[in-house]
Amino acid sequence: MTDVIDLLLERLWPGRDVRLEPLPGGITNANYLVSFGDERLVLRVAGENTELLGIDRRGETAANVLASSLGIAPEIHARSEHEGWMVTEFLPGRPIPFTEMASDEMLGAVTATLRRIHVAGKIHTSFDPFSIIGRYHDIALSRGVDEPFNYPAAHSVLDRIGSVRPFRPSAFCHNDLLNGNFLYDGEVRILDWEYAGMGDPFFDLANFSTNHDFPLTSDVILLTRYFGRCDDSLLAVLALMKLVSELREAMWGVVQLAVSTLDVDFGAYCQERSNRYEVLLGAMDLDETLHAASTLPSSEPELDRGLD
Repeated sequence: MTDVIDLLLERLWPGRDVRLEPLPGGITNANYLVSFGDERLVLRVAGENTELLGIDRRGETAANVLASSLGIAPEIHARSEHEGWMVTEFLPGRPIPFTEMASDEMLGAVTATLRRIHVAGKIHTSFDPFSIIGRYHDIALSRGVDEPFNYPAAHSVLDRIGSVRPFRPSAFCHNDLLNGNFLYDGEVRILDWEYAGMGDPFFDLANFSTNHDFPLTSDVILLTRYFGRCDDSLLAVLALMKLVSELREAMWGVVQLAVSTLDVDFGAYCQERSNRYEVLLGAMDLDETLHAASTLPSSEPELDRGLD
């Protein structure tokens, strides 16, 4: 336990017999289970340079408060946005294995939860993956770090996707739907709202799908559960946003290469996610997918009805 954590514990719970247990799974931040008496809380202490990853701590707080009002995220007990720490309730749910996540029942539960999030309201921050990817590139370039993949070619693909699916901050989104951010206790709970903001609900759906390696059959279930239907235009937009999601993950790894002091192989992470992007791109006819996506009405009245 570091001196910093000792001082923070004394500030938060002076004179209490506090037990601290590191929680696994975090990379950017340090997470601890805090116990005293019968009470259990979670202390999150932010890592260094998280603002360069696009994290807005005020936005995180607003997102967590909104999501916790739905019973989806843990409630905040205390926080310091300036210092980067947050204390939340401990949710005793269990992880959701990948195989279970792909089941029709769990897909239905997660999709219903995402629909609730997407119509929950508005916060002041937005999450534009196109501009975030470009900003990550600029940060890495300014620190002499190059992408271990063909960034100009990928950026060209992003431009083409943006031409048929321009960013519109139309829904409150989580934007980081990794498997480790889900818990289940009879209801689906979602943790880690650092990247949440107003965004494109298709990014959430694509991020969720690609982070769980869903096959086409699961994507059809996902879209049908979310919109009440599934057709070529919806599948095409989902496929394109999977490319955007994987590039965002790869570029997140590039920025970590440039700024992180952690003993983590971010180069390998970046390579893995860029490889996944290449596999997805290679499996599709990009021109045909872009055309199919362009047939989804720009006003998207069908999507609005699906979210009622």
